[in-house]
Amino acid sequence: MTARSLTGKDAAAQLRTAATQALTELAAAGISARLAVVVATKDESAAWYVRSLRTATARLGIEFEVSELPPDMAAARIYGELAALSADAAVHGILLQTPLPAGATLPELGAAIDPAKDVDGASPLSLGRLLAGLPAFAPATAQAVLELLDFHGISVAGRRAVVVGRSLVVGKPVAQLLLARDATVTVCHSRTPDLAAVTREAEVLVAAAGRPGLITAEHVRPGAVVIDVGTSVTADGSLTGDVDAASVSEVAGALSPVPGGVGSVTTAQLLLNTVTAAARSSR
Repeated sequence: MTARSLTGKDAAAQLRTAATQALTELAAAGISARLAVVVATKDESAAWYVRSLRTATARLGIEFEVSELPPDMAAARIYGELAALSADAAVHGILLQTPLPAGATLPELGAAIDPAKDVDGASPLSLGRLLAGLPAFAPATAQAVLELLDFHGISVAGRRAVVVGRSLVVGKPVAQLLLARDATVTVCHSRTPDLAAVTREAEVLVAAAGRPGLITAEHVRPGAVVIDVGTSVTADGSLTGDVDAASVSEVAGALSPVPGGVGSVTTAQLLLNTVTAAARSSR
């Protein structure tokens, strides 16, 4: 058995089409959507993502700016940069790129982002609204997981889902989004004993631990849907995921590739969130 490939190319194209249509309406009203990214890391995976955003925004016609700060920048300085962008009427979307400098936390810094511009769901207020089932931007990667499942016609309602990873960027928010879709959700982490015993119960398995090759065939229930959120840079500069695709593809019913799966949808989702924020600002 070879797993069905849950590619993100067409799902991303669908989101970009929606963004393009909205941008046309904004242009007619004299509004140019602008996305601002704050970076305080030398992490190569982060650099790769920022480069992809620069290319993607240019193609759609979204204005793009990057504030590059030293990786040892004090949290207070980063907070101030985010607060300034929140107060700038010309900026519609704000992204705080992770990882963060030592001593800085996402909830602490995300609090500086105006929730109306929080297109990657970093603000504690955004995350709280997500938990409460109120309208809010969820982290784009977490949203992308659901968009990918939807595009490929995979329902999670009534199914057992297991999320490996408990970060605020993916693990916890994607668990909430799955719960909102009526899945029964278990969240695993580094202290989960016998990880494989838990993940083998999953009909839908989301790997978001940031550990290359963590999930192997022994972790997967035959026929399960496996979504690989991992994006680690290898020695040769390519990307690899949390799933050992070679072994898992022989067991799973469906598997998202890395690259070409969640990542491409994430970028498109972030752009659509930015355009949505720009449209709301004009009302």
